[in-house]
Amino acid sequence: MKEGIHPALYDTKVTCTCGNEFVIRTTVPEIHVEICSKCHPFYTGQKKTVERGGMVDRFKKRYNIK
Repeated sequence: MKEGIHPALYDTKVTCTCGNEFVIRTTVPEIHVEICSKCHPFYTGQKKTVERGGMVDRFKKRYNIK
């Protein structure tokens, strides 16, 4: 590898608006994020997935096919 062309790596402290902090290695010294895995609705289980049903299900429902 050539010397002098690669950016410096830092132990970066990532801070979320919920107060969660963790450390990663990146080329910037500090990162502020709005949402993380501790407060994201999908990862916390607060978000409910809704199945809409496919085209076949809608066809069967429309024509009362069982």
